[in-house]
Amino acid sequence: MVSVIQILLLLLDVLWFFVIAHFIMSWLIRFEVLNVRQEFVGQVWYTLQRILEPVYRPIRRIMPDLGGIDISPIIVLLGIQILRILIVNNAGAFV
Repeated sequence: MVSVIQILLLLLDVLWFFVIAHFIMSWLIRFEVLNVRQEFVGQVWYTLQRILEPVYRPIRRIMPDLGGIDISPIIVLLGIQILRILIVNNAGAFV
């Protein structure tokens, strides 16, 4: 059972990394430091979009319009941390 918990924590860490990378890339693209027309940047950006859009979509439906500010990545990061805390603190119940 410990290995299942470790796998869940690993998946949460990977999701955390993807959200942070997507968040940083969105700002760099917005301020024209990165260009989506470059092949590698475009591939990374659209891959992250495809991976994270199903995670962001339910949050965006609930959140009110904040005038172009998207805080769904912040809410996802908070959710990941909450899940990590719940898994780590309750791991003893499953062992």
